[in-house]
Amino acid sequence: MHRRVPWIAFAALWLGACAQVPLEQEAPAPEAALEAAPARYAPATIEDAPLAGTTVAPAHAEEKAASPPPAIWQRLRAGFGIADMDNRRVRMWERWYAEHPEYVEFMVEMGSHFLYYVAQEVERRNMPSEIALLPIIESAYNPYAYSRSHASGMWQFIRSTAKTYGLRQNYWYDGRRDVIAATHAALDYLQDLHEMFGAWDLAIAAYNFGENGLSRSIARNRKKKRPVTYEKLWMPRETRNYFPKLQAVKNIIADPARFGLTLAYVPDRPYFASVKTDRHIDVKLAAELAEVSIEEFRILNPAHNKPLIRVVDGAETILLPVGKVETFKKNLEAHDAPLVTWQAYRFKRRDRLSKIAAKHGVSMAYLKEANSIHPRRRVRPGQTIVVPLTNGAKPYLPDLPAPRFIRVRYWPQPKKKLEQPDTRTSAPTQSTTRIVEKSAQPAPVALTFESVLQEDALVAALQPLD
Repeated sequence: MHRRVPWIAFAALWLGACAQVPLEQEAPAPEAALEAAPARYAPATIEDAPLAGTTVAPAHAEEKAASPPPAIWQRLRAGFGIADMDNRRVRMWERWYAEHPEYVEFMVEMGSHFLYYVAQEVERRNMPSEIALLPIIESAYNPYAYSRSHASGMWQFIRSTAKTYGLRQNYWYDGRRDVIAATHAALDYLQDLHEMFGAWDLAIAAYNFGENGLSRSIARNRKKKRPVTYEKLWMPRETRNYFPKLQAVKNIIADPARFGLTLAYVPDRPYFASVKTDRHIDVKLAAELAEVSIEEFRILNPAHNKPLIRVVDGAETILLPVGKVETFKKNLEAHDAPLVTWQAYRFKRRDRLSKIAAKHGVSMAYLKEANSIHPRRRVRPGQTIVVPLTNGAKPYLPDLPAPRFIRVRYWPQPKKKLEQPDTRTSAPTQSTTRIVEKSAQPAPVALTFESVLQEDALVAALQPLD
């Protein structure tokens, strides 16, 4: 929001063309559903009695079903309620997305983690289901997305708006990347914008442009007695293309066969369940106790900036695949070793990172990785880092302010060059394209869940792609 351009948000809409394919993949046959479905869609089996040190929120859990649920796409289509836009920009984006089939799987894979939850929250507030598609435009549903204007998370909050809407930010935690907290804040913000401007297309424009910028544009049109509509208001180029992108994605989800596309089956049921813990715990250990990969744990719990989850105000929420909640509870109960192996350390004037690493028996590269420090960057005096905890010591985990900038460690990597439409011209012709260099374009990645979380990818300052 507020004119930030995360390249992954632009990449989110690479819904490309395939050979003629069915409207969407069918759900597995009932008798084979439980066997055929991926483990992450296993139904929840959460007991009423919580484990000591944790409480389980059953809101996202379901009982085992005898037949597979319908696809999430059906729920989204049924909830569409924003008036359609039909112009050359929409058709340009439709055609451009249809020319890049490789990103369909990536978008669906990323969205499959959170689409059910967001769609459910949108529906609970009686908002049109197009709102659940906004994270596709913003970030490709990537909760680690980070723009050159320092907007963060799948809803792309800047710091000031996040603070206004109650998202906690400190050294250990960034609520802008918290899937649940950021979704609530984004929907609150969008409802406020809708009340302010009276139309969903203008509210969505303000989400990108900022309410002050859009208000000034509306005032200019009224002063000149011009129509106050999306297409007649002055907007920056990014915002001018913002709603057409959303409309194009809506059209593709409504009728993928029209564009020669297929939408993979994503069940209309919860992907994750929430578990509250009252004890600090290492991120790696929490993943091991849940018996999930560290990559999957991080994508569900992206708000934690450091390699540990620091508990504040008595409890902290952890998200786990619904089929892994009982595994986590059982393994945590049986775990008799310390839960935390890290603590904070304030770098002193005469300190050397190499000596600190040697003192704790780790390499300097390992210590930099744990602190998201670029290999060529130095640690400055006064900077706080995390270091391995000395055996038997109580961890020092003070309340510290949020860093000014964030280094994103997990980021989809470019794979090849792609042509992108030049939206500076209104005519959607084949000739209005430009080649974006590999280092600056949102090209698709290897289409597996684990491959989208690549470490040591420092976000570049990109030029706007639209």
